[in-house]
This record gives sequence, C-alpha cells and structure tokens, in this order.
Amino acid sequence: MTSILIVEDHDLVRTGLKNILAGVDGLQLCGEAASGEDAIRMARELQPDIILMDVGLPGMSGLETMERILKAQPEIRVIVLTAHSQPPLPARLLDSGACGYLTKACNASELIEAVRRVASGERYIGSEISQQLAISLLPGTPQSPFQELTSRELETALMLMQGMKAQSIAERLNVSPKTVSTYKYRIYDKVGVRNEVELLHQGLRYGLVQSGPA
Repeated sequence: MTSILIVEDHDLVRTGLKNILAGVDGLQLCGEAASGEDAIRMARELQPDIILMDVGLPGMSGLETMERILKAQPEIRVIVLTAHSQPPLPARLLDSGACGYLTKACNASELIEAVRRVASGERYIGSEISQQLAISLLPGTPQSPFQELTSRELETALMLMQGMKAQSIAERLNVSPKTVSTYKYRIYDKVGVRNEVELLHQGLRYGLVQSGPA
C-alpha cells in the first residue's frame, strides 16, 4: 500500500484530490496539510511514501518545504501539482528532488498514473510541463529573468512577492536581515527591476505568482 500526504492550501482542491484517490487500489491517503510548516511536521510524523504538493503555499514556499522534507527524509518521493508551469520553477523543483510534476489542468487518470509510476520508482512529468521545458531549450526562446537566480535567491524573491518583510524572510531562511538585503539587491539586478512593485510585476508576467500580496 502506497501512503500519500496531500499538501494544498485550498480546501476545495484538497477535497477533489481526496475524492480522486479514494478507493484506488494500492493507494492510501494518510494525511493532509495546508501549509509548508504543517507538511514538514506531518511528513516527520506520518512517514508517507509520496507527498502530493502545491508550490504556491502561504508562508513557507513549496520549494523550501520540499527541500527541507527531502533533506530530512530523502526516501520520500514528491509529486508537484500546481498551477505554475512557467520557467524556472519546473526545472528548479525537479533539480531539487521532485520525482513528478503536474499542472492542475491534468485529469484524474493522469494524476493516478503519475502516482503509480512515481511509487514504482520512476519519474513523471506531465505533458504541459514537458512541452514548456522543451520550448525553453529551443534557440531564440525568450528566457525568464528568474532563471538567473540561485535557489536561495528564488525563494527570497517568492517571499518578497508575497509581501514579506526582510526580518520575516531572515527568520524563515535562518540568515541575518543584512544577508536578505544582499539577496534582494542581487535579485533586482538579475531580474532588471528597481523595487518590489516592479519585481511583483515581473513575477506576474512570468507566471511565478498569480496575484499580489493581500
């Protein structure tokens, strides 16, 4: 029996995922979490075989959540299920250890197929993501400026676009506010912006965020 932990902050989506997975032979839902912090705790407590997770989580980013879980429990296999299909997130998440990547536009049969294949030790990348990755490698394809960021800079950029302040980001990343300031201005330089408003506009343009901070 393959145990699955769902990490998704929208109740309606979690309910839909539970309904899809319920009754599928060989699969068992062992828990659900609505934030990165809860996901880390529940992964430690429940020891799931697979984590099915969104990356657009409130607070701790999905990228940071996945990296922390896999650092502590490398045997867990993570499938990303998200609305984000634009570079650089798919490649960055796959490079960081995700075994599967699907968009929320996938159908139920593809989701189940992905879970089964990842559970058997394979990797699974949805057709939309595969197409985006292939297009991004073609000569002349416009590249997202966010592809120039390191993993830590990308995490910082995502938190800045969520409206988080330097002190909160520093506490989350376990670094000093001065280090966060250094990250921020490196991000501005690489992305080609002058402030957080322009950074958010670029994030919206390239699909890293779907809306501004509340």
